Amino acid sequence: MVPLSELMENKLLAAWPEEERERLQPQFESVEMPLGQALYESGDTLSHVYFPTTSIVSLLYVMENGSSAEIAVVGCEGIVGISLFMGGDSTPSRAVVQSSGRGFRLASSAIKDEFTRAPVLHLLLRYTQALITQMAQTAACNRHHSLDQQLCRWLLLSLDRLSGSELKMTQELIANMLGVRREGVTAAALMLQKAGMIRYSRGHITVLDREGLKKRSCECYAVVKKEYDRLLPDKVAT
Repeated sequence: MVPLSELMENKLLAAWPEEERERLQPQFESVEMPLGQALYESGDTLSHVYFPTTSIVSLLYVMENGSSAEIAVVGCEGIVGISLFMGGDSTPSRAVVQSSGRGFRLASSAIKDEFTRAPVLHLLLRYTQALITQMAQTAACNRHHSLDQQLCRWLLLSLDRLSGSELKMTQELIANMLGVRREGVTAAALMLQKAGMIRYSRGHITVLDREGLKKRSCECYAVVKKEYDRLLPDKVAT
């Protein structure tokens, strides 16, 4: 059985009413979430929801030709698989681990049963509203802002979901998340490195100047951050 102290490493689970969390405790599974693992593919029937703790999951919208672009990121503040309690068993998006780590998963039947209970329903709906805001802002950002600004936004959102300042991420994977060419990401990352904001080496990005990234980013990061802070308890909001 997963200890309750470990479950509470996920901020959303930590905010659940104690009675509900303890009742579901025996049904949680601790899972490794390695870099690049697909938790589900577009159109799949979802068998589980995932609660990342030290990992970050990228939600990607997949086009008919196979190309994809990131629409949101989920880390220790949230849950992967919201369509299960929003009235559907599948989703058009793809969920891929973008930063390796650990998390927990819960069978779809368990989360559906739990969603009928008012306290958890209220909290999960507020999280869903915040996640939808992130998706909408990401779509607008990808359309209207420069790659340099998008990369800053992406780095800041990722940092909010980690305990440290280092990301294990290749430029190729970042390009897939943002839906751009790898060369563009390379150029943007070099600009940030020359400005002293990040250090990049062999798949590791270390953020050196977080405040500098905020100033260089577009307004999209601040909009998303404000909505998470508004809708969710302090211990959940990133």
